[in-house]
Amino acid sequence: MLSVHQFLSSEASTSYADAQVVILPIPYEATTTFRKGCQNGPVALLDASDQLEAYDEELEQEICLKHGIYTCEPIADTRQSKDLTSEQMLELTTARVSELIADGKFVIAIGGEHSITSGVVKAYRKKLSEPFTVVQIDAHGDLRHSYEGSIYNHACVMRRIVDMGLPTLPVGIRSICREEAELIKNTNIPVIWARDIATDADWIERAIASINTPKVFITIDVDGIDPSLMPGVGTPEPGGLSWYGMIHFLRRVFETHEVIGCDVMELAPVVDAVVSEFTTAKLVYKLIGYHWLTQRVK
Repeated sequence: MLSVHQFLSSEASTSYADAQVVILPIPYEATTTFRKGCQNGPVALLDASDQLEAYDEELEQEICLKHGIYTCEPIADTRQSKDLTSEQMLELTTARVSELIADGKFVIAIGGEHSITSGVVKAYRKKLSEPFTVVQIDAHGDLRHSYEGSIYNHACVMRRIVDMGLPTLPVGIRSICREEAELIKNTNIPVIWARDIATDADWIERAIASINTPKVFITIDVDGIDPSLMPGVGTPEPGGLSWYGMIHFLRRVFETHEVIGCDVMELAPVVDAVVSEFTTAKLVYKLIGYHWLTQRVK
């Protein structure tokens, strides 16, 4: 068995019983179609997190000392089990996330390919009686019914979530096919296009206003970030969110809605360049910080 890498460091982590936040690595990769390597994303993120400052200058707190953080053992690891099917991965993911939710943990899953998200979201769908909105930061629509012969391809993940009867809010989108364009139009999905983000100073409040449920799940494909800031992805697209645009948006989501969980997917490390994994680790820490902030003011 591979050793468990910790978010931040063992000194900054806590026991499972005392943790409010759990990091769940899911290093699964089977359907990526361009640049491979996202199965190596979770361990790269965790290793890079050891270089983070514990003090968050925006929130003026050492968040890890305020909010207990525990890193789980990886599940659905294709570095060890290359023949693991998408259906098996989703079943394992839903079961494990369901256990963590039942224990009252705030779960941040880290991947791995974006197809994982439908397994994570399914656990919350089974737990909650009321619908919630899935806020998607992404370069791509991921709304195809199937791709390359599979309905569980990473290009289909948001279609599977729509099929669950959940509303979605895609943010930063700048690449779709005709099938996705027609679905967006016919079902009135309130896309916040990357081209509009570049010119609309009020895009964050417009996005927030389009969320019509009290509860929200956040899924982040890191290719939603501008590739000049995030080169370590499988399918880069020009444009995308800036760092501060993204974290200002995420903070507003946490401030205005109950965020039930998050995932961060598709980090594919670049050899001899650490900017992508460090940036993604800091993004995870910001999510933890915003969760702490909203819990503190309740």
